[in-house]
Amino acid sequence: MEAELQSLKAEALARLVEIDQTGDLEEFRVKYLGRKGSFAGLMKLLGRVDPAERPRLGQIANSVKQEVEEAYAGRLASLQNSAGKSGGAGIDLSLPGRVIPPGRLHPVTQIMNQACAIFSGLGFAVAEGPDVETDFYNFEALNIPPHHPARDMHDTFYVSDSVLLRTHTSPMQIRAMERQAPPLRMIAPGKVYRCDSDVTHTPMFHQVEGFLVDRLVSFTDLKGVLSLFIARMFSADTGIRFRPSFFPFTEPSVEVDIGCVICGGGGCRVCKQTGWIEILGAGMIDPEVFKKVGYDPEVYSGFAFGVGIERMAMLKYGINDIRLYYENDLRFLSQF
Repeated sequence: MEAELQSLKAEALARLVEIDQTGDLEEFRVKYLGRKGSFAGLMKLLGRVDPAERPRLGQIANSVKQEVEEAYAGRLASLQNSAGKSGGAGIDLSLPGRVIPPGRLHPVTQIMNQACAIFSGLGFAVAEGPDVETDFYNFEALNIPPHHPARDMHDTFYVSDSVLLRTHTSPMQIRAMERQAPPLRMIAPGKVYRCDSDVTHTPMFHQVEGFLVDRLVSFTDLKGVLSLFIARMFSADTGIRFRPSFFPFTEPSVEVDIGCVICGGGGCRVCKQTGWIEILGAGMIDPEVFKKVGYDPEVYSGFAFGVGIERMAMLKYGINDIRLYYENDLRFLSQF
């Protein structure tokens, strides 16, 4: 058996010298060093030799195999080093390169970026806050106390009695006013969460909250900012309508409609034959909200608004099902 081991070693080392490709080297490893290779076969024969000779032959077998393994590793490193210096063996540098198609921003991201750019151009700073909020910032500080009926409108995901996934980005209004004295001009873009899902609603969607606080801020200022925003987002001739509404944290409150971009105001299924589509809610900040953050409502006034980005994108791009945003169908996404 000792002679067989030495013969196998000599055969393996001689074969290594002849190999000049890593593919052939892998065949060598399987043939000689693999689980069913030549050395493994000889090692199985140790059980048949004289027990007195078994330790010595086992030591010789291990030594021979280790020597071949080291020679194999050295040859592999040598071939890999040579391939690296020569630009890669077997690579045809004359072949044309592979064209990687350019990526595109998701339509929701495009509208979010466009909205933030418009408001930034009007002097609004951008602030971001946590998706997981406390009940105080999400509701109570915004004049929505426990058992207020407006809480039912939000369909909230609660983590505990006092912790929840934010239902709007308005909590950033409170956090910003707590940290900074007026004047304030800020937007808060981000994800929000509500228990709702159909062709026009998803459990997670995107919103841009905006607010401005200073002395002598009027409803006229709010109308001017929102009118300019809509003109830049859609077109200068887009019709705008302000309707009285109710939000606990603004008084007076309005909902803002635009002329239907699908039918041009003539009436269609999308606008329910009215010629108008609601796109955002807004109003003058309620004095009770100012009291929560230590602002004097006799000195300061302000306005706030909230824009749903998915709905804005649906109107701008003519998308009829909000669920298309989240199916990741490249045929859909590549259009934007």
